[in-house]
Amino acid sequence: MCCYNENEDPGNDSQEKPEKDHQDGAVTVETGHGLIHCMTIIGQIEGHTALPNQTKATKYEHMIPQLAAIEESPEIRGLLLLLNTIGGDVEAGLALAELIASMKTPTASLVLGGGHSIGVPLAVAAQRSFIVPSATMTIHPVRFSGLVVGAPQTFENFVRIQERIIRFITSNSRISDERLRGFMLNTGELTTDVGTVLDGEKAVAEGLIDEVGGLSQALAWLHERIDS
Repeated sequence: MCCYNENEDPGNDSQEKPEKDHQDGAVTVETGHGLIHCMTIIGQIEGHTALPNQTKATKYEHMIPQLAAIEESPEIRGLLLLLNTIGGDVEAGLALAELIASMKTPTASLVLGGGHSIGVPLAVAAQRSFIVPSATMTIHPVRFSGLVVGAPQTFENFVRIQERIIRFITSNSRISDERLRGFMLNTGELTTDVGTVLDGEKAVAEGLIDEVGGLSQALAWLHERIDS
């Protein structure tokens, strides 16, 4: 396979179709099993509020149309999601996770450095999830930064948001509701926060992620699913 710049001469008569690079870190690759689109989810999930320029971010308004285009494309046979995220906007992340979970196109996710906070639903949204042994996933309750109105309705809203996240994670993984809540509300592990950090093998043992593996394992699963 080879990479190319979209500004290169289109008259290149190479018999092998090149990969297509994008500024947002996505690339479509032609394999012997068909086209596979690789999409990265890195840094912080940017939602309704723009983040500072120096912050690494994944913009959900860029990903939504890409996911729709992948699902509708007759050429793209599979989607590989590479995750290394610290979380971010809850509603934006959950919206992306719901889109991924509803796709008929074969999807696989691979957690690399970390899949923290709202990155957990994004990881389990794929039809098959993988995590490298050194990666970690941080599970904690919904948090809010900025002005908070001290009223019962605010707390109830937080509870409803958290219930949506718990319901999505348990519906798309093998972890139980009770076990997930226990990890979220754990007070004995994080020094300045409530929650739990799971490494790769622990995440699989608890049923949160399907399999410990790397890039070759994730691609092999996609190839097998596409062929079937």
